[in-house]
Amino acid sequence: MDAIPLIGDSDLMIAQPYHLYVERVDSARNMARYYAMSIEPNLFGDVCLLRKWGRIGTKGQMMVHHFGREEEAVELFLDLLRRKRKRGYRPRTSVPT
Repeated sequence: MDAIPLIGDSDLMIAQPYHLYVERVDSARNMARYYAMSIEPNLFGDVCLLRKWGRIGTKGQMMVHHFGREEEAVELFLDLLRRKRKRGYRPRTSVPT
């Protein structure tokens, strides 16, 4: 039998976790939005930046970006974070019950 090479765990590991969840709420404008991002490996060895956004309480939309290197994903992650903070998105101050 031919041996099938296994992908080592270290090949699929991200150097450090990147997870973000922020909200923008303005009751005067009836605005309640969320934005979530995470960097995760996929089964093919790529690094993916997952983005989810929408109105709080809804499924919203999702987009996945694929990268060959983690550094590229982190660069986009930080750029998007800066943009969202400029637009008024902030971490949730309380956890819903």
